[in-house]
Amino acid sequence: MRDPYDVLGVSKGASAAEIKNAFRKLAKKLHPDANKHDPRAASRFAEVNAAYELLGDEAKRKAFDRGEIDSEGKPRFRGFEGFSAGGPGGFGREGAFETFSWGSPPGGGRGFSGFEDLLKEAFRGSRGNARSRAGGFFGFDQEDFAGSPRGQNGGDVSAAVTISLPEAAHGAKKRVTLPTGKEVEVKIPPGLAEGQQIRLKGQGTSGFGGRAGDLLITVSVAPHPLFKRDGADLRIELPIALYEAVLGAKVRVPTLDGAVELAVPPGTNSGRTFRLKGRGFPSREGKGDLLATVRIALPNHSDVELEALMRKWRERKPYDPRGGIE
Repeated sequence: MRDPYDVLGVSKGASAAEIKNAFRKLAKKLHPDANKHDPRAASRFAEVNAAYELLGDEAKRKAFDRGEIDSEGKPRFRGFEGFSAGGPGGFGREGAFETFSWGSPPGGGRGFSGFEDLLKEAFRGSRGNARSRAGGFFGFDQEDFAGSPRGQNGGDVSAAVTISLPEAAHGAKKRVTLPTGKEVEVKIPPGLAEGQQIRLKGQGTSGFGGRAGDLLITVSVAPHPLFKRDGADLRIELPIALYEAVLGAKVRVPTLDGAVELAVPPGTNSGRTFRLKGRGFPSREGKGDLLATVRIALPNHSDVELEALMRKWRERKPYDPRGGIE
């Protein structure tokens, strides 16, 4: 990820309030809901989230400023403290190669144990204590890592993905690009609602001696050209012909699971809503219904015979459809 200060557009001397204010402005500007037609908005939104997770945490920000962690919250290797170049027990150069002299400490030769003691001191001064193990090898005490106050957990990573309404209803597998550039495949469970999050354990940034963070994926559902969600129900406007409304008809109605047949009774008014049980969106309580509201659609072109019929109808059988609403 880029430098988090650059991502948020603030200086390294910015106050916590300035960082928070910059994050809020960018998050509002780049949120996937406000940029449904911009494929880059989701990754930029996730990058802003990741930057704020680092700079919004005082301890992480200080560690980053000191160069102890990188922009992803991962620890930087700073080498072993306590080693000096040249002299007994130190590193020296011979030509183009690094060499190590095993010189004995004052008071008698202890061979390899002198190097072990040096490592103990080195790690005691940096991250952890080294201790002797069987056979003369060295290792780290478990208490210096995961579960100890000195172990540093990794950070959570935020990302966003936009799915279609059918994918939200039936579930899907989507590839998500993280702010780091890494791609992961995410299983979208059926019935996911707008704005819900999927948490993938251990898929965040790695920790130094602690557990890895999690990946938090915010899901947005793209608008559908036919259906609108109303809780677990779906709504659709269903065009019917004038003669279908007058005489009645059987018409095909699209659903998320394929078209079904609806019997429109004679004399159906425009605006009448029919409920199709179990044809809506899945939820914990079961599938919702599909609410089909009919709209009478006239021909796209003028029709001389229809116009003549309507004139006769107006003259012989006038009626007031707006009676009682004035």
